[in-house]
Amino acid sequence: MHIVQLTPGAGKMYCGACFRDNALVAALRRLGHEVTMLPLYLPLTLDENDETGGAPIFYSGINVYLEQKLALFRFAPNWFRKLFASRRMLDLAAGSAASTQRGDVGELTISMLKGEAGNQARELSELIDWLRGQRPDVISLSNALLVGMARKLKAELKVPIICSLQGEDVFLNALPDGVRERAWQTTAERAGDVDLFIAPSRYFADFMRERLAIRAEKIRVIYNGINLDGYTDQDYPSQPTTLGFFARMCREKGLPTLIDAYIELHRRRSVPNLKLKVGGSCGPGDQVVVDEQKRKLREARLEQTVQFHPNVSRQQKIEFLKSLTLFSVPAMYGEAFGW
Repeated sequence: MHIVQLTPGAGKMYCGACFRDNALVAALRRLGHEVTMLPLYLPLTLDENDETGGAPIFYSGINVYLEQKLALFRFAPNWFRKLFASRRMLDLAAGSAASTQRGDVGELTISMLKGEAGNQARELSELIDWLRGQRPDVISLSNALLVGMARKLKAELKVPIICSLQGEDVFLNALPDGVRERAWQTTAERAGDVDLFIAPSRYFADFMRERLAIRAEKIRVIYNGINLDGYTDQDYPSQPTTLGFFARMCREKGLPTLIDAYIELHRRRSVPNLKLKVGGSCGPGDQVVVDEQKRKLREARLEQTVQFHPNVSRQQKIEFLKSLTLFSVPAMYGEAFGW
């Protein structure tokens, strides 16, 4: 079976969905499937072997943005548009993408969800023209923010469309008032074009089934797998007792809550010689939160007991996790990847 996996790139940010899709493609290939992984918007930043294999990037992030902001750009000649779709230009744009605020892309999100009726319709046509030569048997969308593509992909290529659900509610709920509900409504309308949704947990399957009015037979739960290469059975470290956090370093994942709890544990002297290690993704948009936590630690005179490990490699992540006694990510919302 030839599977095409469409995955948005996050530029220079570490992105859990990118990691997950990349690992999925590797696993499907080991099972004997032919899989083509296509990045969208920007290059992928990964901590394992890049499974895209140098495939072209569709929906160039620069072009997508200009098509939304400048009506004339939608009619620009191909040679001009290709200048902004080059790998060099996208690499330059990748760094600033990490600081883009969700409030800045509300109308762009809705336009993308409209697919062939949106301002980026030309990007979709170019993707379909390229896919005709690949003759896929099925197309897999990384998340529900891509459902706008499904209608035309099915009509033109005559293949089923599968869509993973990966915590889209956090992004959609963060959109500004007046845009948020329109985005949810458009997502629900376009969800009807997808043949099958795959959720990573029972909780998120039930949540998105209700939120997007998905019929029960069109959604299945398949838990995310874990690549255990490099991990070994071992005893927990005895001294010092080390509390660990590994996730995106942001408020939503509960980093400020964990820091407050750590400071309180020291105030009460509940755990002698307690240390803290904080690891995970940290982009420019997260740095304000991290700096705030470091300030609190300095004021509590605990900065020397805490280590921050942003954007680590896979091997560094393994060593990080091996050094912990206790692990805690007190997420402040219903996490999609739970049970």
